[in-house]
Amino acid sequence: MAPPNPLPTYVYKITPTAPPSPIPTQYPLSELDQKDGFIHLSIAKQIPITAGLFFKDSTTIWVLKLRFKPEFYGATNWDTPGCPHLYGNFGADDVEEVEKFSRSEGASWEDVLGQSGFLV
Repeated sequence: MAPPNPLPTYVYKITPTAPPSPIPTQYPLSELDQKDGFIHLSIAKQIPITAGLFFKDSTTIWVLKLRFKPEFYGATNWDTPGCPHLYGNFGADDVEEVEKFSRSEGASWEDVLGQSGFLV
């Protein structure tokens, strides 16, 4: 799939546990990312959907906001339905912010994340 036009300013990584602090130079890959050979990322509008599909049993997630730099352009495949897959890695210099999100019983990730100014 072709990359979006214009390219996003940020891409995001969802994790079910707190990221290492401080964030290392090379971010530790999840089991899924290791198995698939790329880092699963999302753009802002995909985050509530991705969280609802893959983190539906979690009540807390962490979202890392990465500036989508030119160094990532050639290493990113935009898989259907337009999810960025980074063939490489990111690290401390790429992470602009980390936000913890929690949801209460009965609330959806869309309810929680849709109210956040963090996703741009």
